[in-house]
Amino acid sequence: MTTTTHAGASTADAQAASGTAAACATDLTKVYGQGETKVVALDRVSVEFRKAEFTAIMGPSGSGKSTLMHCMAGLDSISGGSARIGDTELTGLKDKKLTQLRRDRIGFIFQAFNLLPTLNAIENITLPMDIAGRKPDQEWLDRVLRTVGLADRLKHRPNQLSGGQQQRVAVARALAGQPEIIFGDEPTGNLDSQSGAEVLGFLRNSVRELGQTVVMVTHDPVAASYADRVVFLADGRIVDDLRDPSADSVLERMKGFEAGRRTS
Repeated sequence: MTTTTHAGASTADAQAASGTAAACATDLTKVYGQGETKVVALDRVSVEFRKAEFTAIMGPSGSGKSTLMHCMAGLDSISGGSARIGDTELTGLKDKKLTQLRRDRIGFIFQAFNLLPTLNAIENITLPMDIAGRKPDQEWLDRVLRTVGLADRLKHRPNQLSGGQQQRVAVARALAGQPEIIFGDEPTGNLDSQSGAEVLGFLRNSVRELGQTVVMVTHDPVAASYADRVVFLADGRIVDDLRDPSADSVLERMKGFEAGRRTS
């Protein structure tokens, strides 16, 4: 997979058009403020995220990794360039259409589990579909529940579940509606190492066994090692792209970026 920040925009376009991309950015730019307070958070980033693949986004603090995810997920506006989910261009979508796209085609997993305390696990899982007036595909829902191992906890409310179990409910909720892509922002940031490993294993299995597409922002090399691919950002640009990562190879790349920043 070729990932570029400038001249390779046509490559990203071609891959998206061929149907291999669940999401695609071309010359994506995000600027905050004006004049002396202007900050370029994303500097003409072109990247694509393939279907049925687990991608981690990493970079130093302030590199633009969360901004990239938020722009790609339709959670933040775009200053320039293009962002697409499938063949749908996000730029210029009206609020109602953008809300529908996020609800029907994108799943979200965040550090905070965002579960409603008055609902039990299965009610939290199906809530987005209930709000949309859609009935879940029972066969798919059963597969999701088997994948995340929650069959015996479905009637429990969040306060009766461990942190790892609550995040598994959040993962199942993101998967249940069969979204085209799932975005996770530090999804294991509030978990201990064992619970985090369980959740990352479930995300990886959802890609391998259910054909899901997952894009995850993380600062943790161990978490990134569960992915098929790691995209590295620095100063709002993609600076590296690593396939079949290990925790050691990710850590080595990150150390190199930090050293380069100190000497520049």
